[in-house]
Amino acid sequence: MRLRSLLFVPADRPERFAKAAESGADAIIIDLEDSVAPENKVKGREAVAEFLQSPPEVPVIVRVNPLDGDETARDLAAVLPCPPAGVMLPKAEGAKSIAGLARMMDGAPIPVLPICTETAAAIFELGTYREVTTPLMGLTWGAEDLPAAIGATTAREADGSYTSPYEMVRSLTLFAAHAAGVPAIETVYPDIRNTDGLAAYAARGRRDGFVGMMAIHPAQVSVINEAFAPSADEVARAQAIVDAFEANPGAGALQLDGKMIDRPHLVQARRLLAQAGE
Repeated sequence: MRLRSLLFVPADRPERFAKAAESGADAIIIDLEDSVAPENKVKGREAVAEFLQSPPEVPVIVRVNPLDGDETARDLAAVLPCPPAGVMLPKAEGAKSIAGLARMMDGAPIPVLPICTETAAAIFELGTYREVTTPLMGLTWGAEDLPAAIGATTAREADGSYTSPYEMVRSLTLFAAHAAGVPAIETVYPDIRNTDGLAAYAARGRRDGFVGMMAIHPAQVSVINEAFAPSADEVARAQAIVDAFEANPGAGALQLDGKMIDRPHLVQARRLLAQAGE
């Protein structure tokens, strides 16, 4: 499943579901957590359950409520009869949280996408995701709940960049995902109108090793898709590297266009071609 862009839509706004599915996003995340007020949870569950009876072609992920309350079981009871493509678990705290969710799903083989940095304890559990046996869609992180959890005034500098604690959290999520062998998904960019800022942020994410990003508005989807899609030049270069090693199967290092390439370049090239669908 390609996951360049994952678009959030509130569960209590069913009139937006079809528009989200037609936005060009690789997946949509119907949110039963933060974007739905407590008095609208029941309405949201009913809307999601009805939508999943005739789901769109685009994969539907449902963000349930955290495990530390009573809402998760109600969320799952609503969506499991017509299972979504995945379940997003907020405030996840490593393998033990995934195991707890799996027990609540009673063995249903639904992949999980944890938001794995929303509590202080969660940071110390990032390495445990590689022990998880439940299928994971990837790992993603957030820069909003964690500052609130620890009493920080903000996660960002005046120019919008992250302060050092949250840069660390972002990096740990990236490495935890790759250690677990699952996609690393970049967090949202909250400034909806700043298209240039979004493009730069998404490009930085791809440069660093993220394979996709979450979006909070349909207008962000095309920018994110473009940022996480390899360019024609990158695809051509990657294919040339693969071709060079296939022509010289015993070589550990080669020259290509006057530059040395070795096995790490081959690994990168194959990964890029896979992302491009080649």
